[in-house]
Amino acid sequence: MATVSELPVSPLAPERFPNLPKVAGVEAVTYSLGLYKGKVRDDLLVVHFPEGAAAGGIFTTSSTRSDDVDRCRAALKAGGGKARVLVVNTGNSNAFTGAAGIAKNAATIASAMKLSGCGEHEVFISATGVIGEPLPAHIVSGGVEKVWSGLGAPDWEKVANCIRTTDTFAKAAGETVDLNRRNVNILGIAKGSGMIQPNMATTLNYMFTDAALAPNVCQALISRLGDLTYNCITVDSDTSTSDTLLFFATGAAGGEPIHNPDDPRLEGFVEAMHRVLLDLATQIVRDGEGATKIIEITVEGAASDASAKVIACSIANSPLVKTAIAASDANWGRVVMAIGKTAEPVERDRLSLWFGDHAVATNGARAAGYSEAVATRAVSGEQVFIRANVGVGEGRARVWTCDLTDGYVKINGAYRS
Repeated sequence: MATVSELPVSPLAPERFPNLPKVAGVEAVTYSLGLYKGKVRDDLLVVHFPEGAAAGGIFTTSSTRSDDVDRCRAALKAGGGKARVLVVNTGNSNAFTGAAGIAKNAATIASAMKLSGCGEHEVFISATGVIGEPLPAHIVSGGVEKVWSGLGAPDWEKVANCIRTTDTFAKAAGETVDLNRRNVNILGIAKGSGMIQPNMATTLNYMFTDAALAPNVCQALISRLGDLTYNCITVDSDTSTSDTLLFFATGAAGGEPIHNPDDPRLEGFVEAMHRVLLDLATQIVRDGEGATKIIEITVEGAASDASAKVIACSIANSPLVKTAIAASDANWGRVVMAIGKTAEPVERDRLSLWFGDHAVATNGARAAGYSEAVATRAVSGEQVFIRANVGVGEGRARVWTCDLTDGYVKINGAYRS
């Protein structure tokens, strides 16, 4: 299996791991279960909320989703959005594993319940890695029991590294913000590099805050902001069986919990949470398998926002567009193709395109001022901006993707070898 130690760091990676605020009410520990054969690396994460936390989450809509996803959904519904423990393993997705996968999760939850004294629906679990390989039930549960006494203040860089698979760098972001005259902290960690097109959320992602938020507020915020961030990225158009985005609020910063997601006091907090989520989501694109460029695509003038998003994703997922950008080829005709194939409402003779600030097409034809040299420069850097106006209405959407290089083939061809 291709693992983090074998892959060169993405050229789009941040210069360093970020300085993160401390989130009160969270304990964590990592450990190596040996799930990466021949590699010594942490592959188990246990997070504990000693005083409990409110929770919300969004998940893959894949029909071949893992039992872990089903368990998290059920826990949020049956437990009313209360959390005490999060257990994550990498190296094995526990997806499409039938009775063995169910047994593994039952054993893991039982261990967490025994150690924390919590209820079944206060335990959340996730797994990522190879699909379809059964894992003995005692492996993860035994690991939880072994490391429980080591829980303490999180080392977030260690935590973020633990949940990586083919990621080439650890992903995290955080902010401190004023909420109702109190400083509260918010941070998130994420993993993801390939098998990325959100169809709810994407990959494995965990957000933590010490703000006092009711469970319904956690759910409303993660649903709303996840749709503006994680649901707007794609690397390869593939939706994972294990996609999970969970949000935990410990309330340890103090104050009475906010129960209304539209409470005006939340305005600054929501803006900060949006920034953190977008930072994490675009870090995933920057770590797209084999990526050398990040591409921001904006579609305007569509029949609706939903229509604009379909068109933007068509551009973002086109192998012909992505390979052209990889080669710094300003082949804007491929963008025209990707727009036209969607069957979304488009006014051909009003369609206009820009690469960066340079108009390459206006009103259904090549722009009068088009310059091949300027257009080429616009697609030659590490950041590429494509904008299209399809001339129908007021709908608008923005998505992020990366280029497609032979590195993607090499990484995925070697994934299980």
